[in-house]
Amino acid sequence: MLAILAPGQGAQTPGQLRPWLELDGVESRLRWWSTAVGLDLVDLGCEAPAETIRDTAVAQPLIVATGLLAAEQLGLLPITPAAGSGARAVLAGHSVGEITAAAITGSLTPEAALLFVGLRGRAMAQAAAVTPTGMTALLGGDPEEVTAALEALGLTAANRNGAGQIVAAGTLDDLAKLADAPPAGAKLRPLSVAGAFHTRHMAPAGDALRAVAGGIVPGTPALGQLSNADGALVHDGADLVARLVTQVAAPVRWDLCLAAMREAGVTAVIELPPAGTLAGIARRELRGTKIVAVKTPADLDAARALVAEYLPPPAVPAQAATLVGAAS
Repeated sequence: MLAILAPGQGAQTPGQLRPWLELDGVESRLRWWSTAVGLDLVDLGCEAPAETIRDTAVAQPLIVATGLLAAEQLGLLPITPAAGSGARAVLAGHSVGEITAAAITGSLTPEAALLFVGLRGRAMAQAAAVTPTGMTALLGGDPEEVTAALEALGLTAANRNGAGQIVAAGTLDDLAKLADAPPAGAKLRPLSVAGAFHTRHMAPAGDALRAVAGGIVPGTPALGQLSNADGALVHDGADLVARLVTQVAAPVRWDLCLAAMREAGVTAVIELPPAGTLAGIARRELRGTKIVAVKTPADLDAARALVAEYLPPPAVPAQAATLVGAAS
């Protein structure tokens, strides 16, 4: 089984799109996608400094667009029904990466995915501005003891990433209390993010997405996608869209997605760009698995070899999601 993974916020790096512009058609594709998100993806992905692309409203569309570019180069956008019927593969995205994965499965078109992520990024940035909040990674310690300690402080285990990593989220005051008294065996690393993502503080962002979600006509996924909510393998486009809405204010259970990959017998992993984080976790949690982290076009050939091994060649294009009224 092949797992195709899409990274989340924090994976972005300055200049991440520059090497991709050397490929035919990529710049014009990015110009088109820029109209969907209302941002100049070419400039942001090639010239913008780290501080600029750290902005939630910028980082999220940039990450999704980069992943979709690589997916197109690998012949994965979207997975066709013919390929899906004979495929030995699953999709999974971490946080905003779920949107990238949804486009690859055919649940969303690339344009619908980018419209959705553009709104998501803006709404989450606005929600983060209401109350001073943040996130801190905890490395090590007993997972259940760490989670209990966070709850006692009024914090949320917003990401349970496996490999001994849990990310706490909440108010800056509560995070300061955590810094003063960390759980036994845990090392703390404050994260440079705008707010407490995947917590109750993001409820307004969920409301904003819910208000437009009824205009999305989901496609029929050609492959199953593992959900951040509970690690379940989702085969229904409407269910997936509903999960994308609730996900912004709910914890990311990447540990459960990893457990589902082990149970499914995953033997190979491709992480789409900007790659590195999920590949590193997979190396620790899915030992013995062949892993390709697609960081630049130089990594495409190795990824293509895995795609050819686990997915039959593409045939008929899949029916993917559209956004009602998007053209207007």
